[in-house]
Amino acid sequence: MDSAVAIAALSLVVGAAIALVFFGNYFRKRRSEVVAMAEADLQPHPKNPSRPPPQPAAKKVHAKSHAHGADKDKNKRHHPLDLNTLKGHGDSVTGLCFASDGRSLATACADGVVRVFKLDDASNKSFKFLRINLPAGGHPTAVAFGDDVSSVIVASQHLSGCSLYMYGEEKPTNLDSNKQQTKLPMPEIKWEHHKVHEQKAILTLSGAAANYDSGDGSTIIASCSEGTDIIIWHAKTGKILGNVDTNQLKNTMSAISPNGRFIAAAAFTADVKVWEIVYSKDGSVKGVTKVMQLKGHKSAVTWLCFTPNSEQIVTASKDGSIRIWNINVRYHLDEDTKTLKVFPIPLQDSSGTTLHYERLSLSPDGKILAATHGSMLQWLCIETGKVLDTAEKAHDGDITCMSWAPQSIPTGDKKVNVLATASVDKKVKLWAAPPLPS
Repeated sequence: MDSAVAIAALSLVVGAAIALVFFGNYFRKRRSEVVAMAEADLQPHPKNPSRPPPQPAAKKVHAKSHAHGADKDKNKRHHPLDLNTLKGHGDSVTGLCFASDGRSLATACADGVVRVFKLDDASNKSFKFLRINLPAGGHPTAVAFGDDVSSVIVASQHLSGCSLYMYGEEKPTNLDSNKQQTKLPMPEIKWEHHKVHEQKAILTLSGAAANYDSGDGSTIIASCSEGTDIIIWHAKTGKILGNVDTNQLKNTMSAISPNGRFIAAAAFTADVKVWEIVYSKDGSVKGVTKVMQLKGHKSAVTWLCFTPNSEQIVTASKDGSIRIWNINVRYHLDEDTKTLKVFPIPLQDSSGTTLHYERLSLSPDGKILAATHGSMLQWLCIETGKVLDTAEKAHDGDITCMSWAPQSIPTGDKKVNVLATASVDKKVKLWAAPPLPS
């Protein structure tokens, strides 16, 4: 019995020793394999091109990002004719107008403020401006200058209807003659009229000096409503000089000829009606008489403008054409107006359909026609109808109004003809006139 127990105990001891030796060798081998695998992972893999090192990969991503940024910068580069941008407007710019000297530019903004910028040099980095806050609740829709740069007429839309204000310099009182005035006098309301077109908005304000015939040279203003009526005002006094009705369902805009003789209106129909302002011997306005009707377009006229000599009218229509009309005719002898030129509008959509121009403005020398469609701006040669240049995206939104400065403006070391455009993007841009073909 004792011998059996001894044999069993000896067997257990030998078995345990054998197991210890076996498992010891096994775990040493596994540890060696793990260490070898870890060391192998730390070594480079020159023969394995499928695993690029991390550094080149990072450089590749960075290079791609840089290229994308360069493309964005390229897209932000200015058009060659883009001179400057007037910033600071808090909302859509609804109207603009140059003073007769070309050095002052008034803007109307939906933020309820009219700003008058001083353009001593169109290339300046910043511009001084006079701020005119309209009465509360009013949204300016159009602006025009009166007899001088200190007189500004503003159309303002209210819930109760449209109002007209004329702002002029406040005359200083009780000033010591020995003291020098350090601040410019703030403008004050000189006259105002309310509900001038009932509850209809004023679309455009057009002004000109009454220099034709016996006109006294004072500024007259035409306010064109979204209805069918147009009212002629004396800019200095606010007196109503006359009114006309287009009888064409709905007005689009109106303009006064540069010499103050004619008023022309674009409305819902294809015809353009022209009225003459008749002056008395004392220079005052005697009346307004319809004298012409321009017939030829096949669809609604979208915009018009007079030539600088007041003898021609340029019209754009939804029929896809531009027409130049001679209005220097003996209408009192029933002599008809003549179409001098007809140009196709050089603007098409992706399907090839001709688009129409929404606004026109003729340069002060009468040679370059600026035209807009949405946010696009084009310059055309008025002699040939050919496109001189195009800014595909002149603004970041639709262009609301534009005007040429009546005189060239200093730009660096030279003077250039300058076009101003305004948009819903809260900006006003200044553009140089493109060169004409030789």
